This record gives sequence, C-alpha cells and structure tokens, in this order.
Amino acid sequence: MQNSEALALSAALLAAAGELTQRIHDGVVARGFEGLRPAHGFAFARLAPDGATVTDLAAHLGVTKQAASQLADEIVRKGYAERRPHPGDARARLIVLTERGRACTRAAEEAAAEVVEAWVELLGEGEVRVLRDRLTRIAPYGPIRPAW
Repeated sequence: MQNSEALALSAALLAAAGELTQRIHDGVVARGFEGLRPAHGFAFARLAPDGATVTDLAAHLGVTKQAASQLADEIVRKGYAERRPHPGDARARLIVLTERGRACTRAAEEAAAEVVEAWVELLGEGEVRVLRDRLTRIAPYGPIRPAW
C-alpha cells in the first residue's frame, strides 16, 4: 500500500470514528441528557456496571489522576454518578453511576444502534458484519480513549 493510500485509509477511519462519536453524543442530548461531552461517555463506559476508582478511571482514559478526579467531580455534581466507600479498600472511594447515569448509558447504546443501522442500510448487514470483524482483528484491545 502506498503512503497516500495509507493516509487516505487513516483519514477515513478517523473521520468515521469522529462522526460516530458525535452522532452518539447528539443522540444522547436528543434524549434529554444535557451538560455532557463525549469524554463523559468514555468515562461512563468504565464506570458501568460496577464502578471504578479515580485511579481506574485515569488508567482507562489515559489521563492523570487529577484530570480523572476533576471529571469524576463533574459527573457527580451533575447527578450522573455518586461516590461510595470501596468494599475492599477503606482508603479508596468508588465512583458508581446513578440511575440517571445508567439511563444516559442506555441512551448512548440506542444512539449507537441507530448509527449502525444507517450503515446497514448503506452497506448491507453482511458488509457491516465483515467491517466489524475486520476492525476487531486490527483494533487494540482495552479502553477506548477520547481525544482530548
């Protein structure tokens, strides 16, 4: 593959990821969840289903503990999460999604399904399955980090 082809593929993948992120975010807002940024969704993915410490959240997002703590403060203040004692470490606190946070996560799942359905209409179900399978083979495993 030539450099120009590799660059075109890279640009297409980044554009698709950016569009997917934005459309999920727009779908969440359309469902009544305001005051959030796409980065919050990446944090919610780590907090669901059992919560996480600030250290866990920082590792998942690829940010400092201070940045993760600020993000946690923000989603707690907005009612999407709450702090609870950690069951295995008296020094630590778990950040756990509230019912509002879980509802927001469900809204994001619905919005993602709508986006993928549009891809199915464009490409066909078989092509989308092949796309998913191929991307799964080359994508790194682990957390999906936002571009800050």
